Amino acid sequence: MCLALTPATRDALARWGEHLSALDGASANTVKAYAADVTAWASFLAEHLGGAPAPRALCEIGQSDMRAFMAHERARGLGARSLARRLSSVRNFVRWLTDREGGEATAVLAARGPKYRRKLPRPLSPEAARDMIAQIDVQAREDWVAARDTAVVTLLYGCGLRISEALSLTVADQPLPEVLRIRGKGGKERLVPVLPVARAAVADYVRLCPWPLAAAPTAPLFRGTRGGPLNPRLIAGAMEQARLALGLPASATPHAMRHSYATHLLSAGGNLRMIQELLGHASLSTTQAYTAVDAARLMEAYSAAHPRA
Repeated sequence: MCLALTPATRDALARWGEHLSALDGASANTVKAYAADVTAWASFLAEHLGGAPAPRALCEIGQSDMRAFMAHERARGLGARSLARRLSSVRNFVRWLTDREGGEATAVLAARGPKYRRKLPRPLSPEAARDMIAQIDVQAREDWVAARDTAVVTLLYGCGLRISEALSLTVADQPLPEVLRIRGKGGKERLVPVLPVARAAVADYVRLCPWPLAAAPTAPLFRGTRGGPLNPRLIAGAMEQARLALGLPASATPHAMRHSYATHLLSAGGNLRMIQELLGHASLSTTQAYTAVDAARLMEAYSAAHPRA
């Protein structure tokens, strides 16, 4: 694909990535995904126009060319949500590029993808979340592995952490404090209260862990069976085994525990802005999805209690 980019465009793309990392705090994975989106767009234009456009020409792509790009992406099976993200990446890049190259980028910046309905988070019920943790605690063959998996899943549900955030904890973070400083997406930091049950679960794991944790304060807290960093797939596998044993749906994943944390806080009267801060969402609109979940659960309960004649 990069052959469809001029050297000047490749250089601009690299500098834009540095801008996203340095000023916007985007993670390496985010920068890589955005760059792939822009590269796909520029590659299409190179074929569509009969040659790779220079940076300024990219800023002046017309409305018909943008429509052709969107039609091409949909024809090859790209979903509405993915196309919307791809266009967002392109607009971000062209906006940055226009500030440096000049040009009239109205057609690109005005391009909008097809509308799509956001998927609602799929949390577990409070009882199912507790059953999940209890099942994980008894299903592993080794006590320390059971304690490890229980500690991680308890952090996901009890603190609303992402799996990557839980596994990024180091030996120096234990014993866990009452309030934990978490660095989330884009390097954004937030303070998260740690429930006593979560602190106790981590302490139990530390007590049983066969690896010498104290010797390496900066090393990962959660270890695999060979002593290396714990692979998140092992937690996903443990949860899959537990959900099958409990008869829970396939949506009972590690991230569902974070959804459950937010939904149960909201049901208990939690403030939406507070929940946004606890989850580390950059936008309140992301957190507002949980209000729709809570309303849907309320209607389900109402319908069950008052069935129509």
